[in-house]
Amino acid sequence: MSSTANTTYTTFTGWVDPPTDIRPPLTENFTCSVAVIGGGLAGMATALRLAERGVDTVLLESDFCGHGAGSRNAGQLASAPGGDIQLLNLLYRKGMPAIIRLTENAAGHVESMIEKLGIDCDYEAVGNVFAAVSRGQLGRTRRIAKILRRAGAHVEEGTARELGIPHGFLGGMREIKGGIMNPGKLLRGLRSAVLASTVRVFEQSKVVDIVRGNGGVTVETPGGVILAQKVVLATNAYAGEWDITPKRLSSPMWVTEVETEPISPQRLAALGWTSRSGLITQHNIMENYRLTARNTIVFGVRQIERAASYPLPERHPDPAVVADLAKAFARRFPPLADVAIDRTWGGWIGITSTWLPVAGTVGDDVYYSLACNGHGLAQATYVGTLIADRIATGITPDDLRTIWVDEPKFGHAVPMIMGRLGLRAAWTADRFNDMINGSKRHAREGFATAAGGFTAPA
Repeated sequence: MSSTANTTYTTFTGWVDPPTDIRPPLTENFTCSVAVIGGGLAGMATALRLAERGVDTVLLESDFCGHGAGSRNAGQLASAPGGDIQLLNLLYRKGMPAIIRLTENAAGHVESMIEKLGIDCDYEAVGNVFAAVSRGQLGRTRRIAKILRRAGAHVEEGTARELGIPHGFLGGMREIKGGIMNPGKLLRGLRSAVLASTVRVFEQSKVVDIVRGNGGVTVETPGGVILAQKVVLATNAYAGEWDITPKRLSSPMWVTEVETEPISPQRLAALGWTSRSGLITQHNIMENYRLTARNTIVFGVRQIERAASYPLPERHPDPAVVADLAKAFARRFPPLADVAIDRTWGGWIGITSTWLPVAGTVGDDVYYSLACNGHGLAQATYVGTLIADRIATGITPDDLRTIWVDEPKFGHAVPMIMGRLGLRAAWTADRFNDMINGSKRHAREGFATAAGGFTAPA
């Protein structure tokens, strides 16, 4: 198993260092047209688009812009929906074409934003593969490909060799749109663009209360108050900290990512990962793997930890989870089993009961955009931009209508599998299936060796 003895644990991300030019907190009272709360992907994208449209905008962030999950994920720009696509198809079969248009447009929007703003974030438009580690998972990828293709998605199926993914995987389905990047650099570039715009940015300014009425919306921080005509809540998993937020929109989940030490180009080339596509396994709780520009492999998830209550704590990854991820890495990449884990980080994401992002309003003056079920790198940015367009023009863009909720009345915040017992049961089921499939594969390989030949996994 890959060593974790000298792994560095961080409360920020492993992709970039924190900024050195953190803006001062709010210390006065202001009025503005729109106050955006949250300096992540959604918040910065919303504020930047509003500024481009000439709207007087204030952005409030409790730490520094880019501090949250947007800079902490695996950096895989997805063009398919998050969550269980087979369940999505069951619940929204007629709406799947619109959902696919939204998610593919979201990936394209981020690609365009990177080019427009000149952000150097090591972006590679190589797509991402729904990768199978067993025959059962291969069947699942084929069913998902059929669903997505019927809805108009751009996908392709193939063996590991055909898709250019490592030899330890059987094959799967590639999302042709999207790719991989350094998400920390993306957030850093987006922050620079916002700071250079007309947006008034106040970092280190935690919002303690939001009250509607008296001619606008009052946003209170420890050092000052903003009176805005409209407010946008763009705080993802943290939105539940205020009473004004509709209940049960989403539930916060902690996910962990790790990064290996640098690996020689020769050893990486031997994996057969010629496409450089990001990988997402088809377990109940996925594993993700991707190459980086610094000759490392970043991987994560496999276990999800649900928050007990608000406010969400600042925390380090759990060593037991990191060790479990290291074990998985050694299993998926046997030739690299001796490669050590250099660092690890994690972040809070939002999971919804609908498996779709959530957007809507409280009254006509408080907007919210949150919870993209792990696909926020594309969707949070795009939805934030669409909300800005709606505020500026009064017209709801078609893609925003796909997820818009006029009356946010949800039942349980997440499916049963996302409860504490459900998450543990899902992890146990995944490990049992890995064990069974591993035994079957070893038996096939042993039979092939005894027969004097070689049988490729199928």
